[in-house]
Amino acid sequence: MHPYNEIILEKSPLNIKIAFYTKSGGYSPLHWHEELEILYPLNGASDISINGTTYHQRNKQLLVIDSGNIHSTLHYGDSAMFLCIHISKKSLEWYIPGIENYNICCYSDMVSDKDFPVYLEMCGYLKRITELYITDNPAFLLEAEGLVLQTVSKLLVNFAKVPAPLPGSNDQLVIKRIRSITSYVEEHFREPVTLEEAASLLGIGKEYFCRFFKKNMGISFLQYLNEVRVAHIYQDLIHTDEPVQVLMEKNGFTNQKLFNRVFKELYGCTPLQARKG
Repeated sequence: MHPYNEIILEKSPLNIKIAFYTKSGGYSPLHWHEELEILYPLNGASDISINGTTYHQRNKQLLVIDSGNIHSTLHYGDSAMFLCIHISKKSLEWYIPGIENYNICCYSDMVSDKDFPVYLEMCGYLKRITELYITDNPAFLLEAEGLVLQTVSKLLVNFAKVPAPLPGSNDQLVIKRIRSITSYVEEHFREPVTLEEAASLLGIGKEYFCRFFKKNMGISFLQYLNEVRVAHIYQDLIHTDEPVQVLMEKNGFTNQKLFNRVFKELYGCTPLQARKG
C-alpha cells in the first residue's frame, strides 16, 4: 500500500472532470486528491481500499471516495475499465455553505433498504453518462455535468454525515508531512532514497520519522518505497518489452530477491507471469 498525490487536471468551469479509463488489471497505488471522486466500474470486480478499509466493488456499482481519503484499487482481470468523476467541493460552496466539512460515504454494501432506490437512481445517472459518451452525443459534457450534479445532490442528502469540525492544527501538520514525503517519493523513487533524506525533508530525526510514518501509513517507509517502485515496474512490464533486470534498475531496485518477494505479494505472480498475462 502506497499513496501518492494525484492532481486532477482539465476540469470544466464547474471544476468537474469526467473521464473514462482503460488500463491493465492489477494493483494501482494508493493516492489521494482534494476532489470528491465518484467511481463507476464498467467491467469485472475490484477491491478498493479507502483509509485502510477494503471494499469489494462489482461492475456498474457506484462508489464514492471523499476528498483527502487515501485509496487504491486491485482489479481482477486483464483490463480495467471505469468511469471516474472528480468534482471540487470548494466549487459548490456557493450552493451549499460548509460542504467541504461534509463526510460523504457511499458504497454498495453499506446502502440501507431505505436508501437503495436512491442508490439505484444514482447508478442510473452514471450509466446514462456512459451511454452519452459511447454515442458521441454532441451535448455530452452539458448533459453529463447535469447528471453529475444530480448525483452529488443525492449523495449530500442521503449519504453525507453531519458536518464535522475542521481538523486541529496537529492533524493538519500530519497531513502536510505525509503529503510532503509521499510526493517526494513519487518524484524520486527511481533514485537512491534513504531514511535520513526522508527524515530531513520533514526536519525530524530518523527514529522519530520511522515511528511517525508507520503510525500514519500502517507500513514502514522502506516498504512503501519498494511498493511504489514495484507498481511502476508492473506497468512497464505490461506495456514494454524491456528485460525485467533493466526495468528493476531503471525504477530504483537493486535487490533481485527483495524485488521478487514484493512483486509476488502485490500481484500474486512472478514478473514474467505478469508479462505473459
